[in-house]
Amino acid sequence: MNRALLEKPFEPSQIKQRQGNFGHILDYVEGHVVTSRLNEAFDGNWSFEVVKYRILKDTDEVLVLGKLTAEGVTKMAFGSKEIERTKDTKAIFSLGDDLKAASTDALKKAASLLGVGLYLYSDQRPNGKTEEGRPETPNKGASTGNEKNQPGPKDEPATGDGNGGRLTNKQLAMIFGVGKSKGLQTKDIKDKALATFKKNLNFLTKEEASTFINALQSM
Repeated sequence: MNRALLEKPFEPSQIKQRQGNFGHILDYVEGHVVTSRLNEAFDGNWSFEVVKYRILKDTDEVLVLGKLTAEGVTKMAFGSKEIERTKDTKAIFSLGDDLKAASTDALKKAASLLGVGLYLYSDQRPNGKTEEGRPETPNKGASTGNEKNQPGPKDEPATGDGNGGRLTNKQLAMIFGVGKSKGLQTKDIKDKALATFKKNLNFLTKEEASTFINALQSM
């Protein structure tokens, strides 16, 4: 597997920006850019399928579980999309388009587990700037090698079985289940995870997920 190509930073012209939570500006790439990178890295020999999907009526969004397979390696990730409705009648514009967008979200997240655009989920950037554009200040005594240009250990989802590994699908489902039993909406749960751990809910470790579940249960 060509990790160097998978993890290669995107061209500035390929990176878009959008408003995130708490006023943060988030960098992202569009689905076709990720698809092109996968085609380049695997010469088209990869596949993606939607394992299952759900329509969440309480949060009015679609949730998709996607599976990306390449060179015998499989990565799975959830993608979501708020259902778009008309302002007057609240009728759904196109559920098919919403499912397509959620599937693209799942593909991008699964691809990030192979290293594609993973640095975009981190505070660090290859140009030496933080997510908010401030120059990085190396920690005293830290190495000054090229490792600062790579995603830090806390940002890259691990694949091991220890506490440092990425949260399981069962833990993710439990987080949403417990959160909703406490009256929280999906957005509230995601925002709470981001505020607590400074990272996207899908990138929590198993240990962090357990801590988060306990915190939700004690609410």
